[in-house]
Amino acid sequence: MDYVFVTNIIHKMEILMKDIKENEIENILEKHNGNRGALISILEEIQDRYGYLPANALKILSAKDTHSLVDIYGVATFYKNFRLKPKGKHLINVCLGTACHVRGAPKVVEEFERQLDVRAGETSKDREFTLETVNCLGACALGPIVVIDGKYFSNAAPAQVTKILNNVQSGFDNTNTKTDELIFPIDVSCFYCGQSLMDTEQLIANHASINIMISYNKKKNRIWLSGLYGNDTVNCEYDIPINKIVDFFCPHCQKELTNSVPCTLCGARMVLMKVQKGGTLQICSRRGCKNHMLDFNKEKSVVLEKVL
Repeated sequence: MDYVFVTNIIHKMEILMKDIKENEIENILEKHNGNRGALISILEEIQDRYGYLPANALKILSAKDTHSLVDIYGVATFYKNFRLKPKGKHLINVCLGTACHVRGAPKVVEEFERQLDVRAGETSKDREFTLETVNCLGACALGPIVVIDGKYFSNAAPAQVTKILNNVQSGFDNTNTKTDELIFPIDVSCFYCGQSLMDTEQLIANHASINIMISYNKKKNRIWLSGLYGNDTVNCEYDIPINKIVDFFCPHCQKELTNSVPCTLCGARMVLMKVQKGGTLQICSRRGCKNHMLDFNKEKSVVLEKVL
């Protein structure tokens, strides 16, 4: 990456002047003791602090550390999880994978662009929406797929964009676990030893939860995910910061459930579990990422709308 390209990025970025102070960046650097190999971790902490990587913060980092601005932007633009621009209140992802593409996904993107007055990759002027495209969401049988704040809209068409945006702005999180037909219980087990991961003593919304061991910061603790499709409730023994990646383990055989398959949204590894009635459940190992997929016997895919 040449210096001219980096300079152009800096000038084109929309900078939010958000109390970016040198001492905050210095404190993050001190935590890593000047370890040159810790650049990714440093950038993760900056993004945790501001929600994205502000240009001013990266300039301060370059001035205070041994990394050049070119090196910093090289890492920030290489890894998909890093953001150089602040995102809107609602994140829209439109799948442009082969199956979705041939079914008209590009036209859906064009309609979002027209109504929001943005291009893919940009945020609306009122900062309500950020529009992005992804290569594949793994739900090809239901394409074109639109994902907004973790909610999946299948078989999307340009004519539905207005309704989708209205649903988002009116709020679609107030679902009823007793009457909503998209909410139903699932029963999962360890992919390796086959033992059930369901906990009938720790109930969430009056249903058995999914009990898994997690490891973060060299500490192992338990996490309970809702066993209801469509319910995003999570209970954990301690708080995990947003955007942090954790390792998942079976509480019975202790084998790691996190596999090598990358998340199509953020690049973190996916966590694999077996659905008792046939199929697999995958959830992203990154706290806050909403890419979770329930695959029934590889015949059709739907999404499990859960948040770590």
